[in-house]
Amino acid sequence: MNNDLILNFTPTGMIPTKEMTPHVPVSVSEIVEDVHRAYEIGITMAHLHARDAVSGVPTYSRDIYAEIIEGIRKYAPELVLCASLSGRDFSELEKRSSVLFLEGDLKPDMGSLTLSSLNFNKTASMNAPDMIADLALIMKEKGIVPELEAFDIGMINYAKYLEKKGLIQAPHYFNLLFGNIACSQANVLHAGVMINDLPENAFWSIAGIGNEQLKMNSLSIAIGGGVRVGIEDNIWYDTSRTKLASNSDLLNRVHVIAKANARQIMSPKDFRLKMDLQPGNGLYGRRL
Repeated sequence: MNNDLILNFTPTGMIPTKEMTPHVPVSVSEIVEDVHRAYEIGITMAHLHARDAVSGVPTYSRDIYAEIIEGIRKYAPELVLCASLSGRDFSELEKRSSVLFLEGDLKPDMGSLTLSSLNFNKTASMNAPDMIADLALIMKEKGIVPELEAFDIGMINYAKYLEKKGLIQAPHYFNLLFGNIACSQANVLHAGVMINDLPENAFWSIAGIGNEQLKMNSLSIAIGGGVRVGIEDNIWYDTSRTKLASNSDLLNRVHVIAKANARQIMSPKDFRLKMDLQPGNGLYGRRL
């Protein structure tokens, strides 16, 4: 990897609510505006979750995703957009894959693909082998690049299996997530083992869950990786949990740390070239 830093912005997620933090963007307009601010600060890509307009709970609604993507692309037509295909709340392929059928200016460049089932503190994210394969196949057919989410080294091995089966293809982009209670923990050894086991031609960013976000973001910046950061993974600015963070707070801090390490934020244009993505500005997804 060159010295440019992939900054993957995760503004919303599925867990944070307005009751937990007033800073989490939930409505379409809030998400669009938060991504707009992030784009002006400097990001490479945005990882998007949709929320129901009335209840604020996570939704698979293709229409809501379309509104979010349309709103973002009005001011950032080159920004790489990834839609969540999470299995935490939805178990049906039809629901999880719904956003992948958007086309034209509304087509996402990427879709998240968690590489195994896993437990969180109180819930599970179910990702059976047939579900993973079906989502990967739809993305392959639609020219949408998987954002490969790995919470432990076994998930990286499963990505290699999918590649052998022809369901995914290089170049790859991995989110490596650390600090979840049932998966790899937020320490240098766990990170090193996962990074060392990545397939060839793979770009990667590191995320830390909760209090581990700053530590793992800082580690990744120092060793040449990318960063996944946002309220989705952590609502607090400080590990003492005395100040709730805005997404702008979290992004500005990453920029300070990156500058101290002589790292530049990778532009969406450069990331598109490295990932064999269309150039944006009306052309989205993988180059076919």
